[in-house]
Formats: sequence, structure tokens, C-alpha cells
Amino acid sequence: MGCSVILTEETAWIGGQLTSQAVPPDEHPWIETFGCTARYRRYRDGVRQYYRDHTPLVSRAKADRFLNPGGGWVSGLCHEPRVGWQVLNQMLQPALGSGRLDLRLHRRPVDADASGDDVRYVRLLNLLSGDEENIRAKFVLDATETGELLPMTLTEYCVGAESKRDTHEPHAIDGDAEITNVQGLTWVFAMAHDAGSHRVIDQPEGYERWRAFHPPFWPGPLLGFEDLNPITNRPRHLPLFGLHPNLFEYRQIVDPMNFTEGYASDPVTIVNWPMNDYFAATILDVSEDAVQSRLAESRQLSLSLLYWLQTEAPRHDGGVGYPGLYLRPDITGTEDGLAMAPYIRESRRIVAKTTVYEQDVATESNPGTDRAREYGDSVGIGAYRIDLHPSTNGKPYIDVSSLPFQIPLGALIPVRLRNLLAAGKNLGTTHISNGCYRLHPVEWNIGESAGLLASYCLQNGREPAEVHESAERTADFQALLRSQGIEISWPRLRAL
Repeated sequence: MGCSVILTEETAWIGGQLTSQAVPPDEHPWIETFGCTARYRRYRDGVRQYYRDHTPLVSRAKADRFLNPGGGWVSGLCHEPRVGWQVLNQMLQPALGSGRLDLRLHRRPVDADASGDDVRYVRLLNLLSGDEENIRAKFVLDATETGELLPMTLTEYCVGAESKRDTHEPHAIDGDAEITNVQGLTWVFAMAHDAGSHRVIDQPEGYERWRAFHPPFWPGPLLGFEDLNPITNRPRHLPLFGLHPNLFEYRQIVDPMNFTEGYASDPVTIVNWPMNDYFAATILDVSEDAVQSRLAESRQLSLSLLYWLQTEAPRHDGGVGYPGLYLRPDITGTEDGLAMAPYIRESRRIVAKTTVYEQDVATESNPGTDRAREYGDSVGIGAYRIDLHPSTNGKPYIDVSSLPFQIPLGALIPVRLRNLLAAGKNLGTTHISNGCYRLHPVEWNIGESAGLLASYCLQNGREPAEVHESAERTADFQALLRSQGIEISWPRLRAL
């Protein structure tokens, strides 16, 4: 859009869930034909083309229009995070080459100054050098995983679970709001299997703790193949191999059958499973020491799961343990095979001009229709079940059907701050409705629309609130969105 942009990233890889967190995309069933932005579709097409151009695919796979490199069933496009990172860098080259984009890696926001209702600057820490720098800009977009800028800028925000008496949501909690009721996070890892080898790691230091960990609402120890069906909260059995569905195939990102012999000898999966969901404690609005301690615990949980799978897991064919499982650090871009960053499902959320509630999107709250509440100021669309993982204060799954929904412009705009925009899962949702707004294509759409809103405001001398408050300006902005390939309404569909 012709603006000068500074983009900062805490890790070595841009891309968040798709790359540094190593989570294959969670998407709706219509994603191959509609229901995402044109740029997100370019990304998906780019991933497939990258495999065709740079890997020795067998002829069948190379000719497959809907190539799924890993063959996983969580998505039609299960791919390696490093490939996603490469494609995103390719997409940014024109902006980088023009000088409009200044990409600064290994930067973490540590402070900010908000004078009155404006963010004056954000202070960034260079994690490699230890230096700090103040960045001043006319607009600040917070696309961090936890809404890190919100407390720094004194932006009004919510954290944890709201009370039913305040939101009137069917699945909200009774009584007072609970700031410690936050979805668990997961430190994902890439795991391959060589059935004829012995790759057992040293016993992790936290192994005995996690081996004995039995949440009160869980059917057995967390490290086990007995878990809960998220929709019914009833026990179920998911083996590692054997019967379909099984855990290994769920997020498999490398399928040797797609490549010529000798390129990919062993299958690889991404371990983002119920057994390594860390919901022992929250990392939001606690001390930095507590954050680092809990993140270290989540890493120990993931390593403990691997060790348990290698040594004690009951095999699908009898016996105990799969010693041929091993980490793939080359895939995650790290030394240990764990992702660069944890997969965080729930953020701080701005108090926004518009808040999306469960009853706006849930199927049971909208009988007789095929879509969620429609917003005249829509800036995008998404579709996913309301999917909440166990919470950090002991609450089990919440997983209910939702309708294809819209992203209202008002959910990106804080009630007070004039030049800060929500650009990720920190938009105006609740603990409940966040469960369907936190997925890859939806967060992409939120961020893209926030960027277009900032550029629109710069070019027209307006503030975001002024765009939102005027039906004429909102329609003008929506015309820009459409011209940029952003779908803002759904065709006739069905619930998820």
C-alpha cells in the first residue's frame, strides 16, 4: 500500500503458528476454493509450488493439484515449518527490495509509552546484542501471541474467562470472572520414526512429575493414549500407530510415499497432542520469572512425552515403547527439535469497539441459519468450531459447533487508544469466542485487514475509530479490502 513498515519478530523465523511454532494449519473444509484472503491463498499455493520446484516428488504427488506433502489429516496442507518460512520470505521480497519494509528479527517489546490516547513509541530489546531501541510510528499493530503491548500501552484489555452474568454466553463460567482460566499452551516438536533404530533420549529431569500427572478431569495419567473427546468430554483411545485415526498421522508433515526413494526415508509428524498440552499454570499477567519457569516446564512436558513414547508407551502391536522415535531439529530450525516458540492459544484481548460473543457465532444460539451474526462492518471471514483446550485453572475442554463467521472492524479497534490496532488473536473476543478466531487463516485475515486499515487511515487522514463510526467510510474501506482479495461475507453454507 506504499507505506513504510517496521516488522519485528522475536525468533529467527517470521510466520508464527505456521513456522516458529511448527503448527500445520488448522482450516475449514472449504479452504481450497473460498473462505480466505487472496494472499493466504498465495501462501498455500506457494507451499505446494515450493515442493514441486525444490523436492523430488514422485510423479503422482507432483501432478496433484491438492498436494498434501505430509499426508496429515488435520489439514489438506500439512507441510514442514521451514518450507512455510521460505515461502513467506519469498512473498516479502518485493517489500524488502523496495525498502518499504524493515524486518527486524530477534526483537522483543519490553516497554512502550502511551501519552494520552496515543502510543508514542515501543521499546524493543535485541535478544542477540542486548541493545534496546525505541520505535516511533503513526500506527502500532500488536500481532504478538499474548497481546504483549496491551499492558505496556495501558490499553484496556481482558484476560482469562468472563462471567456469564456479564456476557450471557451459554458456556461462560458462573460466578466471578477468572483471570487464571486460560487455555493451555503447547511446546510442539517434530518427531520422526525409524522402526529399526534405537534413538532413546536421556530421561528428562521433569519426567517423574509428568509421568505421574493425572488431571482430575482426565481418564488417566496425562502421558497415555486415553484422553477425552473434546466435544463430549468422554474418554477415548487414540493409538500412536495402527488403527485410523491415529496420533502419528494426525499432523504428519513428511510422507515418504510422496518423494522419490532416498529423499525422505522416515515419516515425520508434529507432536501437538493432548498429552503435551501444558495447562498447569498461566503465563499471562504473571512475573517474568514465573513465565520463564512455566515455559521451561512446558518444554519438560514435551520431552517427557517423547521419552514415555520411546520407553513405556503400550505398542499397537504388543510390547512396550517405540525406541525408533526421534527428534528432527533440522525441521524446527532449533538445536533440540522443539519448536522455536510455544504454541499459545489464548491472548490478552482488547476491550474493543465491538466484542464478539459466543451467542454471535455458536450454532445452538442461531437456529435455522447457516451463518453467524452478520456485521455491516465486516473486514474478513473465518470458520472453525469453538474449540477451547483445558484451562490453567482446571477447567476441561469446551468444544461446540459454530457457524461460518465474520470479523467485525470494531473488534480490531480499542475503545480508547487511537493508533493501536489488534492484529491477531488479541482482538475483541471473549474467552469462549476466541476458540474459533485463533486459527491460522483467521489470524492471517485479522492481521492483513489491520494493516490495510492503518494504510487507509494514513492515506485518508483518518483514525480507525472515524472509519468505524461512519457507514460511508466503512463501505469505502471495505471496497479497498475487496480490491485486495479479502472476502468479507460467506456464501450459503452449513455449521461446523
